[in-house]
Amino acid sequence: MPPLDKPLEVPDDPALGAKLREQQAKVDALNLRYKHHGATAVIDKALQDADAGNLALVSSFGAESVVLLHLVSVVDRSTPVIFIDTEMLFTETLVYQTEVAERLGLKDMRIIRAAEAEIAAGDPDGTLHLRDTDACCALRKTQPLQRALQGFDGWFTGRKRFQGATRETLDFFEVDGPDRIKVNPLAHWAPEDIRAYMDENRLPRHPLVAKGYPSIGCAPCTSPVKEGEDQRAGRWRGTQKEECGIHFVNGRMVRIGAGQ
Repeated sequence: MPPLDKPLEVPDDPALGAKLREQQAKVDALNLRYKHHGATAVIDKALQDADAGNLALVSSFGAESVVLLHLVSVVDRSTPVIFIDTEMLFTETLVYQTEVAERLGLKDMRIIRAAEAEIAAGDPDGTLHLRDTDACCALRKTQPLQRALQGFDGWFTGRKRFQGATRETLDFFEVDGPDRIKVNPLAHWAPEDIRAYMDENRLPRHPLVAKGYPSIGCAPCTSPVKEGEDQRAGRWRGTQKEECGIHFVNGRMVRIGAGQ
């Protein structure tokens, strides 16, 4: 992965390069338009802004997911919510997803999975994660999500700047390839903001948080985090992997440099 201050080079394909530049210009305009807005206002405005287009919320129903889910439910409960069931999640996550969706009254809950034929061909014995974590994430998460996002111009994410080096420059809006954008309403929130919002709104916590899991993914690739460690240290522990891949395009974070 390239350093955060190194922009992604525009590809040799002129048409693709033009599309990426167009997306970047749109994102820059949206960030300027809403730079002084709070999370709720960003959600509300993005759902109505023609430049943002048709949006869905993608949620892992993880440790902090309930905050964004609640914010979106307050603005518009009919916003499509996409949950990727990799079929390797903790049982606690599956139960939590059902409980939160019902409590918030989410009206368009979409649970997606990889096709059975794809799993049978790519990971018939369920051990792909032991040999190739990137391939496993692509099979069970990235590819199903790309199919689910067809027809959408962008999607809401719960990512925040404090979650690690790969996210420390997040803005409200960012490029997600030539055809979509991402919206990060909580980009500027701090950990104490998350805790305060949960407390004030009496939102249910993911049960694994109390057991030392501040970041929760698939069960085989998530471990408890020790005091003083980065909150994502328990994801793919012992490897160089930091992201599952759904926030990358062609294996790289999309950041178009000025003047390109």
